Amino acid sequence: MPPRLLALVCLIPYACLAASPTFEKGIEPFLRSNCVLCHNAKLKVGGLNLEGYRDARSALKDREVWEKVVQKLRSGQMPPKGLPVPPAEEIASVTGWFETQFARLDRDMKPDPGRVTARRLNRVEYNNTIRDLLGVDFKPASDFPADDSGYGFDNIGDVLSLSPVLMEKYLTAAERIARKAIVADAPPKPTREKIEHFPVAGEESPAQNLTARHPFPVEGDYLVRGLVNGRHEALLITLWLDGKEVKTFPVSTDDEAPRMGEMRLHVPAGEHELRATLLHDDSRPDAEPDPNEEKAKDKKKKVGRDPFVDRFEIIGPYNPHARPLTEPHKRIFVCGHAPGQHRPECARLVMAALARRAYRRPISDAEITSLVRFIKLAQQNGDSFEQGVRVALQAILVSPHFLFRIENDPNPNNAALSHRIDDYELASRLSYFLWSSMPDQELFRLAGERKLHQPDVIDAQVRRMLLDPKSVALVENFAGQWLELRNLDSFKPDPDRFPNFDEDLRKAMRQETRMFFEAVIDEDRSILDFIDGKFTFLNERLAKHYGIAGVTGPEFRRVALTGDERSGILTQASILTVSSYPTRTSPVLRGKWILDNFLNDPPPPPPPGTPNLNESAIGATASMRQQLQQHRANPACASCHTRMDPLGFGLENYDTIGHWRTQDGKFPINSTGTLPGGKTFSTPAEMKEILKADRDAFARCLTEKMLTYALGRGVERYDRPAVNLISRQLAASDYRFSRLVLEIVKSLPFEERHGEAPTRPPQQTVAFSGGKP
Repeated sequence: MPPRLLALVCLIPYACLAASPTFEKGIEPFLRSNCVLCHNAKLKVGGLNLEGYRDARSALKDREVWEKVVQKLRSGQMPPKGLPVPPAEEIASVTGWFETQFARLDRDMKPDPGRVTARRLNRVEYNNTIRDLLGVDFKPASDFPADDSGYGFDNIGDVLSLSPVLMEKYLTAAERIARKAIVADAPPKPTREKIEHFPVAGEESPAQNLTARHPFPVEGDYLVRGLVNGRHEALLITLWLDGKEVKTFPVSTDDEAPRMGEMRLHVPAGEHELRATLLHDDSRPDAEPDPNEEKAKDKKKKVGRDPFVDRFEIIGPYNPHARPLTEPHKRIFVCGHAPGQHRPECARLVMAALARRAYRRPISDAEITSLVRFIKLAQQNGDSFEQGVRVALQAILVSPHFLFRIENDPNPNNAALSHRIDDYELASRLSYFLWSSMPDQELFRLAGERKLHQPDVIDAQVRRMLLDPKSVALVENFAGQWLELRNLDSFKPDPDRFPNFDEDLRKAMRQETRMFFEAVIDEDRSILDFIDGKFTFLNERLAKHYGIAGVTGPEFRRVALTGDERSGILTQASILTVSSYPTRTSPVLRGKWILDNFLNDPPPPPPPGTPNLNESAIGATASMRQQLQQHRANPACASCHTRMDPLGFGLENYDTIGHWRTQDGKFPINSTGTLPGGKTFSTPAEMKEILKADRDAFARCLTEKMLTYALGRGVERYDRPAVNLISRQLAASDYRFSRLVLEIVKSLPFEERHGEAPTRPPQQTVAFSGGKP
């Protein structure tokens, strides 16, 4: 073939691959000798037929099939036990050939960042966004319906639906939030309130020492009157406020008017205790002498049973102080507006600033005008300016632009075109990835200056955000779901078998893993510490559970681990508990947990009709290992259990709640295992060493899990080049946690999106009833 023609043909990847003799001379003979015996058109073991592949072109068209074949060959799962195993160099040659061709296809493939569905905020994101938008300190989404999960996370756009029930919840929450955020009440006018009491016979009548609690709506001056009934004589009233004497004042002696003593005093807002004591006024000419002076002194001038305080009257407030402006009020009224002061130009300023932050993007004049219209409409109905802003805020909080993370497409008519998201969209991707909340002022500023895509800027921002207290959301929401820690709250071990388990231990389990993950973030540690980190965080309760001495008190502290029994997170009580049954351990569940969360290679669901283990025999007539050996005798079960069970057996020294043991009933614990590739171990520490030796598999697993969480969608075939690049950069940086995050946020799927037209949000409609949306 002439050189020019060969060069032209090689522009087509499959043509070049087909021209290579490697497949025909190296791959096909290997398949005939080792694979086609079972995976042919007649038997199709496992639903796989490899008989029809005769050249590289036909094979690489079914790339997903061959990726699974390569994975099973590399892991030693194929050929199955009992059949001859090809020499290791042959397996390496075959798998290496496929991986080289896959890499070549990836290089020639047009980069595709994939699509990200316009998705709504989940419950955690909604609560956090309201907190950071308005500064309100409560969780309005606590009674929203539970969010569905996909790919192991509850922030996946394709499963976050919007039901009629949830829409009703949004409307109710918007009203509650707006009322809590905005001080809209006018200063109260003076009112008169009565606190009535009745005389009780006896010298020590309670009416002579009257006590009452009263709520004062605002800080201000109040007129307090004590009305006295009974025999006319010279009297004084001493008034006390919250146990402190305020003043003593006389009771009027006018026979034609109610007898009362009154005074004006300044009272802070809130509920306060008032107390009035009646005394004789011996200095006045109408005072009656006491026949027994000593007795009078002993009584400290208290009156007899005839006169009594009939009631209090509280009139006010006068000159009320303005209620202290709340933090939400300050955030909303950026024009310096105070309640009761209306400046027309303030409406547009307030709406522009609020909507820009709520929608997380620039706001058009038309949008501002639309929101100001809510304020004007409320005022036309007789409401105050503040009440009008409340209505507008409710409209913002039920807008699709607040409830959804919407990314615009500059080329909606070209579905094949990819484009880089703008800086505001990148700010939102960053903040909801690391904080589960909206961008802060610094991210908004950089987005407005169009600097956020600059590599040095985004690098600095990621490092800043990881050190911010709000990054605890990455622990709670990413780690909580990746490690399945959320299941710990609902786990209920059998109290008869595990009487030492209580809520304090449950909390301690959760806190240990949470603080471990935080340490990896804060100290920028290697992600390999998740496998065998030689430290942890304990309080006395958990230390005793582990049998570790020297830890006292309820506070958690960092503890260096001298042995290997508790290194890493696999042997932390939280993980061991969520991967067990309430009555016993499960090598199957624990093995599946490792395959899924450490190797990203979960087994398929069991076939229909697969028999369960004989629970009654475990620990009585047979050990767990013996029961599972019988279970694996079923050919339908063997292929998956060969992978899961050895990993689970490696953790059998830990009981259901993570306590170390050497016996299971009358049977000694056997934690040995042989993995499909032939590697063996005899202790949990040796098993962790095998996992750490395959560090790239773990790094790739964590990369795919975190990329899924960051994007809000599953990792697809076209994401492989990005995953491979992130994994390589991670390995080159000693597997530091910050490098994983940095490479994700700089990756093609994170910074770009597919050029398909986004689903347009429904038109906003707000019905008014009594001035409320």
